[in-house]
Amino acid sequence: MSKTNALPGFHLLAKPTGAACNLGCKYCFFLSKKSLYPGSSFRMSDELLEEYIRQYIEAQKAPLATIAWQGGEPTLMGLDFFRRSVQYEQRYRRPGMTIQNTMQTNGTLLDDEWCQFFRENNFLIGLSLDGPRELHDAYRVDKTGKPTFDRVMKAVKLLRRHKVDYDILTTVHAANADYPLEVYRFLRDEVKAEFIQFIPIVERDNDTGFQEGDTVTDRSVKAEQYGRFLISVFNEWVQRDVGRVFVQIFDVALAAWTGAPPGICAFSETCGSAMAMEHNGDMYSCDHFVEPRYLLGNIRDKSMARIAGSAKQQKFGREKLEGLPEYCRSCAVRFVCNGECPKNRFIKTPDGQPGLNYLCAGYREFFRHIDGPMRFMAHELRCGRAPAEIMKYTKNGQIPQVVFKPGRNDPCPCGSGRRLGKCHNRIVNAHRQTLGRSWFVSEYDRIMRQLLQPIDRQRPLPRRRISSW
Repeated sequence: MSKTNALPGFHLLAKPTGAACNLGCKYCFFLSKKSLYPGSSFRMSDELLEEYIRQYIEAQKAPLATIAWQGGEPTLMGLDFFRRSVQYEQRYRRPGMTIQNTMQTNGTLLDDEWCQFFRENNFLIGLSLDGPRELHDAYRVDKTGKPTFDRVMKAVKLLRRHKVDYDILTTVHAANADYPLEVYRFLRDEVKAEFIQFIPIVERDNDTGFQEGDTVTDRSVKAEQYGRFLISVFNEWVQRDVGRVFVQIFDVALAAWTGAPPGICAFSETCGSAMAMEHNGDMYSCDHFVEPRYLLGNIRDKSMARIAGSAKQQKFGREKLEGLPEYCRSCAVRFVCNGECPKNRFIKTPDGQPGLNYLCAGYREFFRHIDGPMRFMAHELRCGRAPAEIMKYTKNGQIPQVVFKPGRNDPCPCGSGRRLGKCHNRIVNAHRQTLGRSWFVSEYDRIMRQLLQPIDRQRPLPRRRISSW
């Protein structure tokens, strides 16, 4: 009998239409999952819907439960399906429990009735949009190969008209990766997006559709290319958009520099608390590993809580940390990256060890680039000030030259948690003449590492919305 430990909470992406979709996006990793269920109608039954809602709510120990809908394309189920879901949610909701619904959609089937329903029931919508027309239509096409940009932009207008909360999910791939500012400015200025996710396309080149092999398709973004994309967007954002536009990976980075958890599994030290459920009730270890060897069971046969807490799933989650190569363990940016998602760990380290992330070079360059600004914003947060204060110093375009002026009442940089005046103020004062009144992060950090290492620098550097596509 396998050991099962109950989880305090877990996340589940429910796919009521499985891999069925009205589009034929060329890079989509999930369309091939249809082959797992030959002859299926790819529609979740009403009986299974009720069972899913009941079990999921019962399994959540926290006062907030998030019902997350994905696909394929979930709107193919029709609006009545989701009306029934909301009814079941209210039937099984515990007193004092808040239930949030999220849906990732291509938006092409939305109309006023859909958006009115979203608004009335507080749905958070993730909308897939890859940038301006030419960049979006490069790969995001329908089953006949026709472009989809106009249909998605219609969805944007509908969501805004009905005041529906929405995020934009933008995949970064070979067609748009060299146009970071064009993409970002379009999303910010024309789409009026306040929350943006940039998801790198790393598409394995094989015939199975599974996470196998060590080569990628020509549609995939290159590692260094992705790093440059993020750097360009960050440089624009840190000069004018901090506190106004929220970019998921920037939020993750700031969390890491403040010592908070990352909030998404890709950058967590371990994983396993975010699973996927197919249209027939089959649960898999992860949305990116809907494959036979990662099948955990079916909620008709075993409770969702037991499946989520199973030894098999716990092992899956631990393997992310246990499989981290030594090259990554000793990396200066490990505290924020943690090797990223296991699905991308298929190349070798410089010394030949397997398990290096395909995007490693890009992430390493990006996280090193943002170190100074992130240290400054983390410091502002610790002092009870807004990270947006950084824009006072970056508006001239000198991104690395971020001014840092610690005072007696600011937290000591040694990480003790004490005020500077009660900790290493004497050492700092001794070097004020060296540093001057305006301290630049890079110089400040170099000197403080040198000064405080004998005292207390053994501590690691500090660690901080719909996240799968």
